[in-house]
This record gives sequence, structure tokens and C-alpha cells, in this order.
Amino acid sequence: MILFVKLILAYLLSDFLLQPASWVRDKESKKYKSIYFYSNAIVYFALILILICDINFIWMAALLMLSHGIIDLLQLNFQTTRTKRNWFSVKHIFNLLVIITIALSYNNTTLDFSAIGNQFWIVVTSFIFLTKPSSIIIKNIISIWTPEKNKTKSLQNAGNYIGILERLFVFCFIVTGHFEAIGFLLAAKSIFRFGDLKEAKDRMLTEYVLIGTLISFGIAMVIGFLVQISLGFSF
Repeated sequence: MILFVKLILAYLLSDFLLQPASWVRDKESKKYKSIYFYSNAIVYFALILILICDINFIWMAALLMLSHGIIDLLQLNFQTTRTKRNWFSVKHIFNLLVIITIALSYNNTTLDFSAIGNQFWIVVTSFIFLTKPSSIIIKNIISIWTPEKNKTKSLQNAGNYIGILERLFVFCFIVTGHFEAIGFLLAAKSIFRFGDLKEAKDRMLTEYVLIGTLISFGIAMVIGFLVQISLGFSF
């Protein structure tokens, strides 16, 4: 359902790409007293209306905004330093369930994935998901294994951008049917990383990087195969 895809896109944009870390910190500190708590909900509401372009959907959009705010507030009030990782997962699972419920209950949905316009929304949403949202999800998953920061100098946020680029490359390779290029990309990254990890002589760091890389490649491959299936591409 293209409605579901657009709602997911609005959610990814509002909660990941258009919500700076400073907003999140302010919300965690002030909770419902934070102006960014309401700003985030309003941005989500506005994006839904812009993407759906249907005045009749305004009440559904308001319901999504309200449920988003309630779930966000529950997370902010009940999460602790130890349970923050779990509440991150719970929050997004519940928001996803609400989006699925709204999409299924709305009468004007469509199951036609063959139209060019629908293909566009599917691909754009996939691209958006594989950027910052996936980075945050991966960071949350592997946070329990984060090793101590080493003193080796590196470019600011270089690892994050490398992860985003590799996922987008893998996604494009799968959609276009060039599966052999994925092996080349993984081998190339391993070669460049091998020297740094060998010099560091840190087994925990090596395992940490390996887990992150495999999760990153895995997410990109799953999304790529789902897009192929949705658009009716042949393997």
C-alpha cells in the first residue's frame, strides 16, 4: 500500500533526518516541557499532510500525531540509562504498529505497486531509511558492545558516512542485479580496515567493527530484496 510507504517516509523524515540530536537531548531533559517535543509532533503532522495530499486524511494525520506524542512521552518518562536501548526499540515498534493500523483502516489505500509514481515513493523511502535512520538503529543495536574510544585520529563522523554510503551501494547493486559487486565492496572495505585493526591489536574493536558491518550490509540487502519484490523486478 502506497499510503503505508508515504506514512513510513513521513515518520523517517520527522524522527530521524529532521530531528537534530540537540532536540532529542532537550526532550530527554525537559520531557513534555520541551518545545521540541511539540515541534517534532507538528513536523510529523505537516509531513503526513504534504505527502498524502488529501484533506480527508487530516483526522488520521492528527491521530498519528497524537499517538506519536503519547508514545514519545512514555519513552521519555520511563526510560533510564540502562533501559534507553530497549525503549528505543519499543517506541519505534509501537509507532510502526500504529502506522500499519491507520494504513489498513483507511479506505483510500491502493495495492498497485506498478505505477511509476508508486515506484518513486518506494525507492525514495528505502533510500531515506538506509541513511540516518539505519545508522541510528545500528548504533542502538551494537551500543552494548561499544569499546572504549581509542586515541587514533579520524575524520569527524567518517564511520557514519561510510556506513551510509555502503548501504546505498549495496541497495543499488541488489536492485540492479549486480550481486557480485556486493562481494567486491565487502572485500574492499575489509582490506582497508585490516591495517587499522591489525595495528590496534584490539580484538573487541575488531569484533565491534565486524558486527556493525554485517548488520549494515544485512539491512541494505533486506531492503534491496523487499524493493525488488515490491516493484516486481526479477532476480
